[in-house]
Amino acid sequence: MILVTGGSGTIGREVLRLIPSDVRVRVMARVPERIVGAPAAAEVVRGDFADPHSVAAALAGADAVFLVTNRVEEDDGRFLRAARSAGVRHVVKLSAAAVEDPLADDAVTRWQRRNEELLRTCGTGWTLLRPRSFMSNALSWAGSVREQGVVRALHGRSPNSCVDPRDVAEVAARALTGRIPPGGAHTLTGPEALTAAGQTAVLAGLLGRPLRFEELGAERARAALAARHPAEVVEALLESAERQRAGAKAGVDGTVPRLLGRPAGSFRRWASDHLAAFAGG
Repeated sequence: MILVTGGSGTIGREVLRLIPSDVRVRVMARVPERIVGAPAAAEVVRGDFADPHSVAAALAGADAVFLVTNRVEEDDGRFLRAARSAGVRHVVKLSAAAVEDPLADDAVTRWQRRNEELLRTCGTGWTLLRPRSFMSNALSWAGSVREQGVVRALHGRSPNSCVDPRDVAEVAARALTGRIPPGGAHTLTGPEALTAAGQTAVLAGLLGRPLRFEELGAERARAALAARHPAEVVEALLESAERQRAGAKAGVDGTVPRLLGRPAGSFRRWASDHLAAFAGG
């Protein structure tokens, strides 16, 4: 039986879709009503990382777990101790590619490194997934593209080898079902490094209309981020953006093609599949 956390998120939704129908699936969610598109036979349970009783109930009988945590807190430590006590054999953890960069020392990356170490030493089998930024982050531009024909981002010319979240989910599903052996830390990127301006050009071509790119700059970006994140996360994201501008996120890794036996998905393909979000109407 596989337990999926983060089932309402970008990767978790896709993982649920990709797990074979003959595998038992349980989904842990703070708000079960937000779980959409799970297999009909999936068991959806209410659970919160901060509530040990709900975590223990969700883990009961689980053989493998897909672990996604988002708060810069001690969720991972509590969960992994409970997973070991429950007899879980394999935890597949969503981390981030920045942990490999020795120059990355922001609060979020330090938290991710601590969580990776907790997993490696918790006593279960483990797999670490380290994706670059998700192509789906471009959906944050959808409203301004539809209404104003504008894409706004912090830096227009900083490259990122962003990855199709469906590729990340497929790697996760294969790891959870034993088709990828435990014990690996996998860096997952797309097939090329693109800038926000370059992504804007791709969207414009697919939409068949011109789009304007507008660079926000640090202060406008900080104000926009502060409306959604705590201060330490805002500063971490801004530091991360500066590393990207220096080229730290431009490297293309061959792990996705090696693990999946096909090329990594391109931004053009992802954008084409999600074009309705940008076109409106």
